[in-house]
Amino acid sequence: MEHDGQLQLYAAVASRLKEAHTTVRALQVPEGVRMALTRKLLVITAAAKHDPAGAARRLERFTEDLDEGRYPDERR
Repeated sequence: MEHDGQLQLYAAVASRLKEAHTTVRALQVPEGVRMALTRKLLVITAAAKHDPAGAARRLERFTEDLDEGRYPDERR
C-alpha cells in the first residue's frame, strides 16, 4: 500500500512541477528572473527524486511566492 501512496505523490509532484514550469515560461519578467525561477524549479525537480514529500512542500512555497508576485533578484 505504501508503494501506491508514493507513486501517487510522485505523480502529483510531477504534475505540479509541469504546471509551474508552464507558468514560469508565460511570465512577463526579465530573462534573468525567469532563469532564476527555472533554476529553483530544477532544484525542486532534483529533490523530488529523493524526497517527494519535501519537494512537494518546497513546490508549494514556490507557487505561493509566484502567486504573490515574489520573484528572485535577477542578479543571483
